Parts: sequence; C-alpha cells; structure tokens
Amino acid sequence: MYNWSTDTTKLKKNKTQYTAWRLEQLINFGLHKEKINKQELKKYWKTLHLDPHKKKYLSFLLWPKKQS
Repeated sequence: MYNWSTDTTKLKKNKTQYTAWRLEQLINFGLHKEKINKQELKKYWKTLHLDPHKKKYLSFLLWPKKQS
C-alpha cells in the first residue's frame, strides 16, 4: 500500500496505531489486491473511523445474524 501523505515510519513504531490506521486506509480508499485479516478487523473494529455505509456492510459480513 502506498500512502504519500503520511510518514509511516513513525506510525510503525506503535503497532496498534499503525494496524488501525492501515485497516482504515485499506477499507476507505481501496485494497489494491490486498486482503484484510478478519481477526485484526474484529479486534480494532470499535476504534476504526470508517465510511458509515462501508462499516454497516462490513458488520453485516463479520457478524451475520442467525435466522431462527
């Protein structure tokens, strides 16, 4: 992933912050043939700042409601 507006060398020093930032970037601006780790996405879900429509769709995929 290429990001011209952020100095990722400083972000990489804090693994938690970097992982959350990277997930946000991938979801909001495109994957470019990368895959998102489902466990990481669930772990950082509450802290991610995502487009509301994308967040709703992803929550549907991550936590589908069981039909009875």
